[in-house]
Amino acid sequence: MPEALHDVSGHPLATGDVSRLLLKYAIPSTISMLVAALYNIVDQVFIGHGVGILGNAATNVAFPLVTLANAVSLLFAIGGASNFNLELGRGHEKRSARIAANAMTCAAIFGALITAVTLLFLQPIMKAFGATGEVMPYAMTYTGITVLAVPFLTMSLVASHLIRADGSPRYSMFCSLSGALLNIVLDPVFIFKLDMGIAGAAWATVISMFVGWCFAAFYFTRFRSVRLEKKYFIPDLGQIKRIAILGAGAGFNQIAMMCVQITMNNVMNRYGAFSVYGANVPLAASGIITKVNMIFMAVVIGIAQGGQPIIGFNYGAGNYAKVRRTFKFTLSSATFVSVMVFALFQIFPREIINLFGETNEQYYSFVERYFRIFLFMTFINGIQPVTANFFSSIGKATRGLFISLTRQILFLLPLVLLFAEKWGIDGVMYAGPAADSAAALLAAFFIVREIREIKSLEGGLS
Repeated sequence: MPEALHDVSGHPLATGDVSRLLLKYAIPSTISMLVAALYNIVDQVFIGHGVGILGNAATNVAFPLVTLANAVSLLFAIGGASNFNLELGRGHEKRSARIAANAMTCAAIFGALITAVTLLFLQPIMKAFGATGEVMPYAMTYTGITVLAVPFLTMSLVASHLIRADGSPRYSMFCSLSGALLNIVLDPVFIFKLDMGIAGAAWATVISMFVGWCFAAFYFTRFRSVRLEKKYFIPDLGQIKRIAILGAGAGFNQIAMMCVQITMNNVMNRYGAFSVYGANVPLAASGIITKVNMIFMAVVIGIAQGGQPIIGFNYGAGNYAKVRRTFKFTLSSATFVSVMVFALFQIFPREIINLFGETNEQYYSFVERYFRIFLFMTFINGIQPVTANFFSSIGKATRGLFISLTRQILFLLPLVLLFAEKWGIDGVMYAGPAADSAAALLAAFFIVREIREIKSLEGGLS
């Protein structure tokens, strides 16, 4: 049972109002998560208008690599930030510094590794990710350039979480926004004004991510709560193991998403070819829906991660009453957003689709139906990520990992394959709400048990 190792009664995370603290940390966290999704989405919006359906399909083919980069980022970001706050709550400042530095080192190494492997095997990777013959040239161009930005993406996301954990959520938000806003400006300039097409969108992404990383790197020269010495950045297997254990849930959840994306691309190609829509329409449409849903999930995960420093610090300090209050408020906030977004998806699917370029009525018919069916259980989709993040925040990594993988691996992936074989393209649509329902119920079962345990710990201290 964790105990407070020093007096934390004056620390803002221990004394601050839960709603204000969550707002303070959740807004920058949400923006950080949105930025990771928005780079590709903004590209797709401008590519849809400037290049067309094949360009949209190409960004969808490239998207699993973005998800892989996010997996690496969240592995070290969540693991690093959770351990950082837990150790601060216990009064171990040097250990906190080593954790933060090693998380950044790992982000740089693995980001560079993803870039190198992708460039070496670009064409077979694009084929494996579902590129058709018509889409392949666009996918090769777009991915071959944007993959250069992966190290900046991984380092920026890890830095953003650590900066927020260090008590500077506004600066973390500034770092994330600076690159995203620059990308919005550069995309139309490069695509339309300079007539660079899909390559222009890719270069806009690389430049923007580099700029965002520069701002984040500057902060590491003046960390607030601990001193980051150069020797701390030398890889330490012990610290890396601790980081990986607590970050595994978030990281593997993204890996699971990547596997689902690749499977979905290939399923859409296979079963779309036997439908009236052909292969390219379902491929492009599923990509748009995935990315629109990612905006929603970025908000929900951002709220969940906003609670992480509050939950982690107070659990490490033995302040269980505040841990419980923070979880309840975090879950309520995520559920409110989920209900609002559910209504948006059901009422305005065509208006959302039009953001990615106008096309024919057959395309609209398919995407609107896909939107309403696949995302039908959106209103309960806050339960699983909030619960998984909670377990990681209190150091129960195995449970957090299991819950984070339930929707993608345990339920969605097998259901997509099973339902598609039985009902074709329609089966893919119905696999979504079935997986969402099962994952939410399982997460609810685990969190009810955990809250009871925390209540007993709380009572034992009284």
